[in-house]
Amino acid sequence: MAVQQLPDTLINQIAAGEVVERPASVVKELVENAIDAGAKRVEIATAGGGKSLIRVSDDGSGMSPEDLALAVRRHCTSKLGGGLNDIRTLGFRGEALPSIGSVAKLKIVSREPGAESGYEVRVDGGAGGEPRPAPANPGTMVEVRDLFFATPARLKFMKGERAESGAITEVIRRMAIAFPHVRFVLSGPDRMTTEFSTAARPIDRISQVLGREFADNAIEIEAVREDVQLSGHVGVPTYNRANSLNQYAFVNGRPVQDKQIMSALRAAYSDRIPRGRFPVAVLMIELDPALVDVNVHPAKADVRFRDPGLVRGLIIGAIRQALEREGDRASTSGTTGMLSALRPQGAAPAYRPANVSYRPPANWSQEASPYRPQNTEVPFGFAEPVQPGFIDAEIPSARAEDIPPQTAAPQASHPLGAARAQVHENYIVSQTQDGLVIVDQHAAHERLVFEKLKGAMSGGRLPSQMLLLPEIVDLPEEDCDRLAEKAADFEQLGLGIERFGPGAIAVRETPALLGEVDVPSLVRDLADEIAEWGDAAGLRDRLESVASTMACHGSVRSGRLLKPEEMNALLRQMEATPGSGQCNHGRPTYITLSLADIERLFARR
Repeated sequence: MAVQQLPDTLINQIAAGEVVERPASVVKELVENAIDAGAKRVEIATAGGGKSLIRVSDDGSGMSPEDLALAVRRHCTSKLGGGLNDIRTLGFRGEALPSIGSVAKLKIVSREPGAESGYEVRVDGGAGGEPRPAPANPGTMVEVRDLFFATPARLKFMKGERAESGAITEVIRRMAIAFPHVRFVLSGPDRMTTEFSTAARPIDRISQVLGREFADNAIEIEAVREDVQLSGHVGVPTYNRANSLNQYAFVNGRPVQDKQIMSALRAAYSDRIPRGRFPVAVLMIELDPALVDVNVHPAKADVRFRDPGLVRGLIIGAIRQALEREGDRASTSGTTGMLSALRPQGAAPAYRPANVSYRPPANWSQEASPYRPQNTEVPFGFAEPVQPGFIDAEIPSARAEDIPPQTAAPQASHPLGAARAQVHENYIVSQTQDGLVIVDQHAAHERLVFEKLKGAMSGGRLPSQMLLLPEIVDLPEEDCDRLAEKAADFEQLGLGIERFGPGAIAVRETPALLGEVDVPSLVRDLADEIAEWGDAAGLRDRLESVASTMACHGSVRSGRLLKPEEMNALLRQMEATPGSGQCNHGRPTYITLSLADIERLFARR
């Protein structure tokens, strides 16, 4: 067959297959154009999940009739003055409007501020495109009807109206977080009106989108490394979700879904939340446009960093530093749940005469109190010996002689207060200056032991066991190259590998902590992980999983009666240990209850 040049309409429809994937893609492109035009208010109306109607109105700079005529033509844009190395706008390809007009009925009405009248242009299935005068408010209104009417095959792949409406809402949520100074209004006959008003601070807009509960459990992060700046908010480890939908990343204000960023976020929380749970985070990355390539895909959701290792290290380091600074605090969701469980259901508050002074009961720790539990003399440490061949790490203890002299008489002024009682031989009740703290003694000590084991693991090269015969693992050459580049990192973890020809890896040593291990499976998993995420955290995860299990079996058990000195020593160690707010499995180790909450429970407020 002879080579033929495709008509413009067919070219636009082919391009629309990448740019206009679903109604949410149309909304994303139109809202990006509105923000690039300097809009302070963007209104979005939809019907039929966006398949019947999408209308985006803004109060931006508007367009002249000459600009309107060019805007619906392919590869016409006003946003590439600095070339592809200096992209400072959300849109830049010049494909969105002509692609939309080729598969739908498109109408654009625009008026420049100060102009006497506006103009409109219509494109139906790729036909039309001549501007004509029309009444209009300053700004631009883009209306898209009957999406994919010109390509009915695409309609077969659309989801239901509710699913498409949800995807549109998610697009607006991401744009709202990225641009807190812009007011967004999302409405239509198929949905309730959603409005995100302008916010003075990013956390205020984040609260509008993710809820006030996230703001109460968020930690602010801010860090700079070379020419890359990171800011945003991340949730405390005990505030997590069952999926990654509440993870938002932005590069120079552009919402992205980049696996490198998500991998760094996962690594930052690797030993703080359980598997299958995901942290909540909003990350803002700012860097020179020349250091990032956003022209990877027409959807512009993927980016490529010139130095991905720098960005990854910045994210992991900033988050871990923030978590160590204050990430051990308990999630407010635990307190909320406890209050809901304790709150009386319709019960009247107990009557107490106003002239009768209240006298608290005797402290159980006093010798005269008959309620003081009998203490055992079991040492407060590992109940089982450490595996042979592993690091001879000293396990934290909570004996009275370990307490520094200044804390021998515990006071409520400590962050976790002073122990007052032990409930059901597992929960320590501690009094603080403004409330109570309830501590799960097993979970708390489990974390302390785990952190000590981790410290021993990071202190130097881990012990390894030499294989009698090296294990040869056949792999594709590219996987061997990736593993060879990480050989020094694996050496520190006790895994000794080296190249064995172009398509094989020889394994001579394995970490002693793992015991017997399926070497070929381990090596292949590490190669797959490097190929997908750019790093190999799997081996360290396995080692930490073993250390976590050892810490669980070696910590103080539930049902053990503790002396007051032991309980207070445990509280002091928790205060000095980063990440002590959650155990190795991601569960909270303590819950706080303020005095104001307690007084509300008893109708004193």
